[in-house]
Formats: sequence, structure tokens, C-alpha cells
Amino acid sequence: MRISVDPELCYGSGECAYRVPSVFTDENGFGAVLPGREQEGDDPEVREAAEHCPAQAIRVT
Repeated sequence: MRISVDPELCYGSGECAYRVPSVFTDENGFGAVLPGREQEGDDPEVREAAEHCPAQAIRVT
């Protein structure tokens, strides 16, 4: 599974980086997936971060 953060939707709440700092980071004030972690979508914590993203900017496909 693949993870991405839509920069058009993200407004930089930081919820994803707070919940799963091993996968998400803050990049220029917006959420981003750490390089090399794009395939971590099967992790239950990542799915939870996506569900709790206030902007619904995280995609797990």
C-alpha cells in the first residue's frame, strides 16, 4: 500500500507527524511522508493517522 499527503488539502495541523513521527514529518509547514516510507500503508497507526487527519489530506491506496 502507498501513502501520500495531498498538498492542496493539507493545512499543516501536524496531527500526522504527532501520531506517527516515524512515517510523517512537517515540511515547510505542511505534512509530508518521510522519504522511503511511502509504502508503510499497511501499518494500523498510519491508517489511524489518515482517518484522524482534520483536512483528510492523507491517502492510503
